[in-house]
Amino acid sequence: MGYHKRKIPRGEYGKFSKIVEEFEELLDSHERNVAIMELAELADLYGAIKGYVEQKYSLAMSDVRRMNEVTAEAFQDGTRVSREVNEE
Repeated sequence: MGYHKRKIPRGEYGKFSKIVEEFEELLDSHERNVAIMELAELADLYGAIKGYVEQKYSLAMSDVRRMNEVTAEAFQDGTRVSREVNEE
């Protein structure tokens, strides 16, 4: 089975299926508590997201980063607030 304990279906680069594959591998690494493998899977997940953004939307990761910055700004200025995990 290689590095991972579970059977993880292969995705296709540039497709959403690759993001799912890399996330499943990240989850497996996290559950196994293997920090270096988890970091490698985070890098692979980044690459899968990059390929998807470029192919599906013809955008760059800098566009995704900018949206993240806008979201962070909204939390900083109070426009958005974090929800408590146990909030009903």
